[in-house]
Amino acid sequence: MDTRTLGNSDLHLTRLGFGAWAVGGAWEFGWSAQDDNASIGAIHRALELGSNWIDTAAIYGLGHSEEVVGRALAAWTGKRPYVFTKCGMIWNEKGEVGYSTRAASIRREVEASLRRLKIEVIDLYQMHWPADDLAETEEGWAEMARLKTQGKVRWIGVSNFSLEELKRAQAIAPVTSLQPPYSLIKREVEAEILPFCHAQNIGTIVYSPMGSGLLTGAFSRERVDRLPADDWRRKSAEFKEPRLSQNLALVERLKIVGAKYGRSAGEVAIAWTLMNPAVTGAIVGARNAQQVDGTFRAAELRLSAEDIAMISGARVPAEV
Repeated sequence: MDTRTLGNSDLHLTRLGFGAWAVGGAWEFGWSAQDDNASIGAIHRALELGSNWIDTAAIYGLGHSEEVVGRALAAWTGKRPYVFTKCGMIWNEKGEVGYSTRAASIRREVEASLRRLKIEVIDLYQMHWPADDLAETEEGWAEMARLKTQGKVRWIGVSNFSLEELKRAQAIAPVTSLQPPYSLIKREVEAEILPFCHAQNIGTIVYSPMGSGLLTGAFSRERVDRLPADDWRRKSAEFKEPRLSQNLALVERLKIVGAKYGRSAGEVAIAWTLMNPAVTGAIVGARNAQQVDGTFRAAELRLSAEDIAMISGARVPAEV
């Protein structure tokens, strides 16, 4: 895969990285039960296809995703990929999820992540969510800058930050990257945040480019109804009416474009996100090696102006 430099760092990222949210298994914001061996197989397949980074978070599966990534890294015989993880979401002994960007909490979190991942340094450490209190967010960001100075992490970034939060963080220490949600069904960052990152040389690695699976072409109303009770997507507005019908209609247009290239709707959705000049790379999750095979060629796909018109609904399919 082609690579892009991530913001002000020396990290040269392939356009797609493996997203380890779902491999965490069942928890409050999980994707239901997951087989660890299938997860490791998926990670290895992504690396075999040329991807050179893995994105996880301490909170995914309440530490379990990081443990699975650690096992996958230990069993991988090739060059070690970049490893990205996140802090700021915590849990207690009952499995109840909370948020903290206090300096002491972040110090505890980084040590725990290093143990679970079984690595000596984290390539990109990201604040998962800002605190409601901006002063607390700034406290946490200052601590992350100290972790970088101490060599615990190589580079520091943020996730889910507003424009104002980005500016306040930049005033304390350079922001290497932002990780926002970005897809055909979630485009809010296009107006101000992506242009700001582009102008400020802040790398952008976008998550959920396939709308958490909704844009893959594998979903129908019936499949949505069959989602397990512990799959967080059952609570998402995108998986409910009236948005569900709009999103499924979009998928049909993605399928038409994909058919031209022998690609899936999901690959077209991913390729669309990569067209934005502010986007360094996209995080693509998978639960098994077969899913990786069905999505990780998206980095090679180049969409035409005609394709974009079809996706937007501005062009009517020829057969209609």
